Amino acid sequence: MRLPRPLLAAASLAAVGAIVATASPAGAAPLTAYEMPFPCSESWTGTTRPGHSPSVYSVDWNRPDDIDDAVVAAAAGVVTTAVPDGTRSYGRYVVIDHGNGESSLYAHLSTVTVGVGQMVDQGSLIGTVGQTGNASGPHLHFEERLNGKDVEPFFHGAQFAFGATQQSQNCPDVPLAANFTGDGIAELAVFNRSNATFQINDPAGPAYVPFGVGTDTPVVGDWDGDGFANLGVRRSSTRSFFLDTPTGTVELTMGNRSDIPVAGDWNGDHLWDVGVRKADSNVFRLRKPDGHSYPVRLGKAGDIPVTGDWNGDGTTDLGVYDITKARFTLRLQDANGLVWLTRVTYGAPGDLPVAGDWDGNGRTDLGVWRPGTAQFFQRVAASPMAPISRQVTRTYGTPRS
Repeated sequence: MRLPRPLLAAASLAAVGAIVATASPAGAAPLTAYEMPFPCSESWTGTTRPGHSPSVYSVDWNRPDDIDDAVVAAAAGVVTTAVPDGTRSYGRYVVIDHGNGESSLYAHLSTVTVGVGQMVDQGSLIGTVGQTGNASGPHLHFEERLNGKDVEPFFHGAQFAFGATQQSQNCPDVPLAANFTGDGIAELAVFNRSNATFQINDPAGPAYVPFGVGTDTPVVGDWDGDGFANLGVRRSSTRSFFLDTPTGTVELTMGNRSDIPVAGDWNGDHLWDVGVRKADSNVFRLRKPDGHSYPVRLGKAGDIPVTGDWNGDGTTDLGVYDITKARFTLRLQDANGLVWLTRVTYGAPGDLPVAGDWDGNGRTDLGVWRPGTAQFFQRVAASPMAPISRQVTRTYGTPRS
């Protein structure tokens, strides 16, 4: 295996969408597996006070010199509120819906890096600590809610003791797949947010490659057209892609902070390029080699983008995954420009989508990764639209709580 060159750093989806009949009663542990709203291993002190608005269950988080520190999603969900311009009370703030009537709120932010309708995974960057709105100093105001009302906060399965300093265990893996060895068959991988490391399941033995920072969103592609997948990340705070190539790191700026990165060979020239999907409009914008981009509309709010060569013609196609229904919607365009959509149900609600050519037949297959068990389920078929011929289940990565 030819290992990618590391990039020097510049400085869970366990329950969302699950359909249940009842929500947790007040005072009980939530159904959502919340972690602290900060990157892995960071230590923060959470306090409250009498008369704390809107409830004494609200947590004010602080640590020394915390202004502009990263704030991440405490659990996976869909952004229902994102206020980048601020209000008099909460200032700049975000609300994430986790399903089951449960949601979380992040207030007084300095910056907001997500948008309404965006699906965010646990540990994804949503903003930075600030002092906007009715705040007397920098801190993160955080709430766990049930049916719109604050409830006692729980982190890592335990009720939080106000006044305590705790270390964040918000350390999720992000599933990936790509042809890292150049043999035409996709290998499984995860991006470990705890140490910003790609862990690649090379047949010769796992490879660990540091790249980017833990709050980046991983993206992989063949940036130089040599048949090997290379590493990459997108940093939402600066809207920048960092792409690892044999000749050095390429930096590209594209889209808005809240856009979700994608990659593919859009024109069939064997050189992969990048793109983004805009959650507010459900539009992909795909970058051309000359730096310009063009739009393709697909899916609905809350969908997760996926890409792959569904028909084996050498050009990357688009798709989306509805995490609540475990359903892929795949887009193909024929030689006459006619667009076809096909839907494939695979996995279970709450699974994360993964796509790769599992059998080396030149057509991208579908797959999912189950956060609670760290299992990849690979759907092997003549094409993604054809009936499944077999399923391969492999455990890779670290299960989430």
